[in-house]
Amino acid sequence: MTEAGETAVRLLDVAVSAMGGQQRDGQHEMTRQVAKAIDEGKHLLVQAGTGTGKSLAYLVPLIAHAQESGRPAVVATATLALQAQVVGRDLPRLLGAIEGELDHPVDVALVKGRSNYLCKHKLSGGFPSEDGADGSLFALGEDLAVAHPAGGGPTTQLGREVKRLREWAEETETGDRDDLVPGVTDRAWRQVSVTALECLGAQRCPLAAECFSELARQRGAEADIVVTNHAMLAINAFEGLNVLPEYDVVVVDEAHELQDRVTGAVSAQLSAAMAAGAASSARKHCGITAEALQSAAAQLDLALAGIPSGLLARGLSEELAQAVELVRDASRVALSDSKPGEGQSADGGRQMARSRLQAILECCERMLDAEANGEVVWVSRAGTFDPATGYSSPADDAPATLSIAPLNVGGRLRDGLFAGHTVVLTSATLAIGAAFEPAAGGLGLLGAGAPSWTGVDVGSPFDYPKQGMLYVAKHLPKPGRGLSREAVDELEALIRASSGGALCLFSSRRAAEEAAEELRGRLDVQILCQGESSMSALVRQFSDEPDTCLFGTMSLWQGVDVPGHACRLVVIDRIPFPRPDDPLTTARSRAVAQAGGNGFMSVSASHAAVRLAQGAGRLIRSTEDRGVVAVLDSRLATERYGAFLRSALPPLWGTTDRAVVLQALERLAAAGRARA
Repeated sequence: MTEAGETAVRLLDVAVSAMGGQQRDGQHEMTRQVAKAIDEGKHLLVQAGTGTGKSLAYLVPLIAHAQESGRPAVVATATLALQAQVVGRDLPRLLGAIEGELDHPVDVALVKGRSNYLCKHKLSGGFPSEDGADGSLFALGEDLAVAHPAGGGPTTQLGREVKRLREWAEETETGDRDDLVPGVTDRAWRQVSVTALECLGAQRCPLAAECFSELARQRGAEADIVVTNHAMLAINAFEGLNVLPEYDVVVVDEAHELQDRVTGAVSAQLSAAMAAGAASSARKHCGITAEALQSAAAQLDLALAGIPSGLLARGLSEELAQAVELVRDASRVALSDSKPGEGQSADGGRQMARSRLQAILECCERMLDAEANGEVVWVSRAGTFDPATGYSSPADDAPATLSIAPLNVGGRLRDGLFAGHTVVLTSATLAIGAAFEPAAGGLGLLGAGAPSWTGVDVGSPFDYPKQGMLYVAKHLPKPGRGLSREAVDELEALIRASSGGALCLFSSRRAAEEAAEELRGRLDVQILCQGESSMSALVRQFSDEPDTCLFGTMSLWQGVDVPGHACRLVVIDRIPFPRPDDPLTTARSRAVAQAGGNGFMSVSASHAAVRLAQGAGRLIRSTEDRGVVAVLDSRLATERYGAFLRSALPPLWGTTDRAVVLQALERLAAAGRARA
């Protein structure tokens, strides 16, 4: 073992002993491997099963490295939930345990995107509303200011939430949404936050010295350990924006999500409405006519009218390319005309308008060069909701949106992330079987010129067959595009048997919301639903209240760590295949097929296997946990690919017998009541 590895393992032993934990072979092995990778400057892919304690296993070597080198190290997660766990629980406990072993205190900083922080400039009126009908902060003035007979406060939920946000702004030290307890709805938060495009920036904002986002970045620049997310990592690596301090080592947790998260971060959209809206905003806030852009928007609308939704396999047609060129040229002219005059002070309205114009210009240029740059373009339309299926089908007469994304982000990751840094990628589901190559290929680590890397699986300490059951509701009908009545009835029976304590994971936000609304009328247990508060507040309440249920979507499928009786039932509504009409899935499947492979198994089934395993992994989080993973998708038991998907799951004891599962849940609930 290297000296760095010995130091890291020693610190881990001290930490585990001080925290009263158990010595785990897999955790020690992972710590050794991470320390070795950092010491040798080589990339590492490490699969660490649930319960390994991988956060401590990589944090200890990072702390040792920061102490020795004096340079910051970065931890990047896919979800805000895991960010909150690392910063709010894992790091404080670890640093408290090893404090006496360190040469100097370790500074930790959390860096998120701007929209996660309250904007004082917007709160003070610096960003005029684009659309009062949206319930903007400034359209709420009457509700907030008028004295009402029954209490003298705002009468709407939105008004009350914004009033509370105003009061919170006077006392918070971070402005971080996750520090607001209880949380507020997404709609309320939008009234006091700005996106990166809207932000005036540190050089122009009159309140830059007080800006919560800027203060967080300043803390990051001075920290030893910086915790952020995949999107911020991508922006820092690909867009030349220094949102993170210079670092030499990064650990990417939830690394199975990195490819998709990076793809999402570098995707872009264009529509006639966006172009027309940018023209209107430029007229309103910059005092220019923008007639050419308004006309170009109309031409784009006409060009898109006859194009069906879906992937543009042959790229832009001649007519569509001409329309995009018109929008590009008009946006460039509008940008030039909208420049502020010399000596003009920062103006939130002008910034918003110019940001919209700049985004449209850059998107048009990308779309016109898509084929040469290995990017794909597709058309999408808003759908009409069918209550019988729960699915929104694209309406042919609905306004169209053009989207663009890279077919493969491996090259960008190779150049922007792996070059010049030591990267450790870790997840409970990073390999397929024993092979790391599928994940490595998508991340740019295979092929000519790829950097060297090592893959290692350190296993899991849990006895899955004895600790949990996998129930597949084989008797249910094959799922349609929404949650069926039979599936809702099954969900009710499961939650009733378990007396709550259920984490219910849905493939869509609509399915989660509708299931929550329906079951709140049937059950007497508390049901929380994603979007009703911040993610950290929801998870905290779910963890603290043993009989409460939490309904949510993909962001809860990973990174949520709720050990104990509070999470004794995990329900998955369907196999998380990508939508069959998803353009990127279609393009990637075709690329695999053209190379002689099986597109469905390589892309869709592999995608589903990893996410299904992540969802099932929410159940057993400690050696004392007991519970049931219930999958309401009969295809997991009836279709040929079901065996492939099940092989990716933790080896729980499997059954399709409903009565056996309901009885097991009733026993678990009774045991919990007896302990209480």
